[in-house]
Amino acid sequence: MSHVITQACCNDASCVPVCPVGCIHPTPDEPGFATAEMLYIDPASCIDCGACVSECPVGAISRDTRLGEAGQTYLGLATAFYQGNPLPSGLPVADLAARRSARLSVAVVGSGAAGSYAATELLAAEGVSVTVFDQLPTPWGLVRGGVAPDHQHTKDVTKVFERAADDGRFRFYLNVEVGKHISHDELVRHYDAVIYAYGAAQDRQLGIAGADMPHSVSATEFVNWYNGHPDYADRAFDLSGQRAVIIGNGNVALDIARMLALGPEQLATTDIADHALDALASSAIEEIVVLGRRGPAQAAYTTPELIGLCDVPGIDIITLPDEVAIDTISREELDNAPAKRIKTDLAANCARGQLTPGNKRIILRYFASPAEITAQGVRVARTRLERGPDGGIRAVPTGTEETLETGLIIRSVGYRGTPIQGLPFDADRSVVHHEDGRVLDPATGIPIRGVYVTGWIKRGPTGGIGTNRKCARDTVRHLLDDHADGELQSRSHDHDIFDTLIRERQPNVVDLAGWRRIHDRETELGRNAGKPRRKLTSRADLLHAALGRQG
Repeated sequence: MSHVITQACCNDASCVPVCPVGCIHPTPDEPGFATAEMLYIDPASCIDCGACVSECPVGAISRDTRLGEAGQTYLGLATAFYQGNPLPSGLPVADLAARRSARLSVAVVGSGAAGSYAATELLAAEGVSVTVFDQLPTPWGLVRGGVAPDHQHTKDVTKVFERAADDGRFRFYLNVEVGKHISHDELVRHYDAVIYAYGAAQDRQLGIAGADMPHSVSATEFVNWYNGHPDYADRAFDLSGQRAVIIGNGNVALDIARMLALGPEQLATTDIADHALDALASSAIEEIVVLGRRGPAQAAYTTPELIGLCDVPGIDIITLPDEVAIDTISREELDNAPAKRIKTDLAANCARGQLTPGNKRIILRYFASPAEITAQGVRVARTRLERGPDGGIRAVPTGTEETLETGLIIRSVGYRGTPIQGLPFDADRSVVHHEDGRVLDPATGIPIRGVYVTGWIKRGPTGGIGTNRKCARDTVRHLLDDHADGELQSRSHDHDIFDTLIRERQPNVVDLAGWRRIHDRETELGRNAGKPRRKLTSRADLLHAALGRQG
C-alpha cells in the first residue's frame, strides 16, 4: 500500500522535507522540479507513514486504496515517473534562508503566490520585516482570482500565506498600485530591498484575423468575471448560443470549459461570483469545443487536470478517434515518455461512449488550429505534426479546413508580463530584465542594488502555484547573500513618514486588519448561503467591509 498525490497537488513541496525516507520527487533542488506537472511519491519506497498527508496544504495526498479507479491512475503516473527518472532516496537539503539572521526591510510588489512565498521565505530569517503591496483591495492574486471556483482544495494554500501574515513583522498595503500611487524609485529609497512579484496579467495575442471581434473574448476577462474580480464584475458575455469555442488547451482552457458545463447546483456551493452564477444558470450553451493545434501527447494541459475533468459527473467528454490516434512523431515521444503515454491514453479512453440525455458535452479537439474568427464563428485549419530544423515538433496545416459556428469564442493562449515605470523590462520575453532573480541594468548588465524579481514576471507564465515557492526561495537566497556581502544599502526605515505618504496619495489603503475584515465578511455571507465565501465584487463593497461597514 502506498500514498499517492492527486490532482490537487500545488507543487508547494511542503511534503518533501517531512518524508522520512525521501521518496517524494522531484524536490525543489532537482532539475525537473520547475517543469513537473505535480510531485510523485515513489510507490516502491513509500513506507505508508502518512507524514506527508498532514503537511500538505491542499489535501492532495491519500492512500491509493481510498481513491478507486482514479487512485490507480495517479499510482500509474507515479510509477511512470520513477521508471523514467531513477532518483535516490534521501532527505532534502535544509533551506539556507531559514538559518539566516539579517536586519532588513523588504518590499514585495504583488501578493499572489510568488509574492506570498517570497514573504514566507524572508520571514524565515530573523530580523527581516516585509511589506507587501497589491493593486487590488484583496490579496493572494490568482489563488483567489484565477483558480476555478470548484477547485476549493487548491485555494487552501492560502493558509500558508495567512500564517506569514500573522507574523508581527508583516504588513499589507492593498489597493495601492506601484507605478501610480508610489513609484519604483520611492520604493528603493525607502526599503533595503524590493522584490517584484506582480505576475503576468496581460493576454498573449492570438495573431489571426478577427481576433478582436465582439464575440471573441480573452480567458483573463472570463476567468476574472466568474471569480469576482472587481474590475470585471460588470462584464457581460453572450451565453445564448448552443456552442462555445475555446482556443487553446491548457489548464485554464479546461477550467473554463468545465465552468461552462457545470450545472448551477454544482456551482452554488463554490465561491463563484453571484453575477456569474446567475448568468451561467440561464446559459443556453450545451457544447464546448476546446481547440489544440497539436496532438494529445503535446497538449498544454496537465495530466491531473484531464483526469479531474474526466471524473466530473454530468458532463460528457468527447474526442474524435482520428485525432487521438497515435501518429508517427508522437509514437517516437511516447516510447521514451511513459507519462505522455498515459496522457495520450486518457484522451482516448476518458471520452464516454455515448451522449447522456441532459448532459452538456466538452469536445476536446486536436490538430485543429484557428485560422480566422468571423462573424459566424471560427475557421479552423486541420494540422499535422512534423519536426523542424531544430528537431522540435511543430504543427503545420494540411490544407483541410472547417468552420465552427458559435456566438462565443474564448481565447486561452497564454499570458505576458507588463512593465512598471523605472523597472528594466525585456519586451521580447515580457519579463523583467534579470539574472537569477537579480534585476539588471540593461545598459551595463550589472545588477541593480537591492532590486529583485520572482514568479511569472521573472520566468514567464510557466509553472503552477507551488512552483513559485522554489522560485521565491532562490531569489530570497540571492537577496540574503547580497546582504551578507554588503551589497545592499541600508535605508532609513521611517515607516510613519512612508505610511503618511501612501495614505495621502491613496486614502483607500487596505491594511492587514482591513483584509481580515473583508475575509470575515465574505465568509459570514458565504456561511449563510452554504458556500465557503460569498465574494464582494465591487471596490466600494470591499472598502466598506475593510472599514467594518456592512452597508
